[in-house]
Amino acid sequence: MRDAFAGYHPIVNFLYFAFVLAFSMVFTHPACLAVSLLCALTYSFYLNRKKALRFNLMFMLPMLIITALLNPAFNHQGATILLYLHSGNPLTLESILYGIAAAVMLITVISWFACFNQVMTSDKFIYLFGRIIPALSLILSMSLRFAPRFQAQIKVISNAQKCVGRDVSNGNLWQKLKHGVRILSIMVTWALENAIETADSMKGRGYGLPGRTAFSIFRFDRRDAFALLYIFLCAVAVGAGGLSGVYQFRYFPTIKGEWGGASLAVFAAYFALGAFPIIVNVKEDLVWKSIKSRT
Repeated sequence: MRDAFAGYHPIVNFLYFAFVLAFSMVFTHPACLAVSLLCALTYSFYLNRKKALRFNLMFMLPMLIITALLNPAFNHQGATILLYLHSGNPLTLESILYGIAAAVMLITVISWFACFNQVMTSDKFIYLFGRIIPALSLILSMSLRFAPRFQAQIKVISNAQKCVGRDVSNGNLWQKLKHGVRILSIMVTWALENAIETADSMKGRGYGLPGRTAFSIFRFDRRDAFALLYIFLCAVAVGAGGLSGVYQFRYFPTIKGEWGGASLAVFAAYFALGAFPIIVNVKEDLVWKSIKSRT
């Protein structure tokens, strides 16, 4: 699926994810959590479609439920007691709501990082930080692409081992364990050799040396300037709301927080920031359909 937001300048992509991730981890107001979760899941679904839907239903939803249930099982703070457990500890409304809020925050951050990993490719990351922190930027870019490469390579190794009858699906339990350890050993060896080859290759190309130039396809144009201004204004409005206490929400000992009035404008700014990639992609799709209809 073509992502129009990924076509923006890397500084626009990076600052957007930096703001939404920071705000998602700082603000615990239910409205902020709901807005951030909605935007993250929508953008993730736009990027991956059925794959994202399957991942959210199979992994994220169970994680959400488990995380939400763990807090009231161990945290018994709160003034609104619903009932008493068999252990004699109270089950409070505040602990349940706080557990749900913590679970939503966890799922939201994971979803945003999944989108970040797909939009902020290694070449973009090296372009932004290659001259400032060359060694660290190389390590981070390798780390970001390690998971998908690891997953693809382990499939190749598993298929090769299956051809000689040494896959984890062959034999009894002890043999399956031995085959799994063998596959893991091959995978670790491949990862270490790949890291050494990459380091030697980058050293041979003079990576990190002073005065070294690098080719780049990224150009900052007027579209990127407008996008950067939009993100910056939304972030300033959200930050001002946070400093003014609009996003403050208390779960213990009683539930208390801002909901209406002037806070609605700040929540709207937060939604405008989180929904920016969706707005860009919907606009791009409409323009593309309009052009196709004319031809």
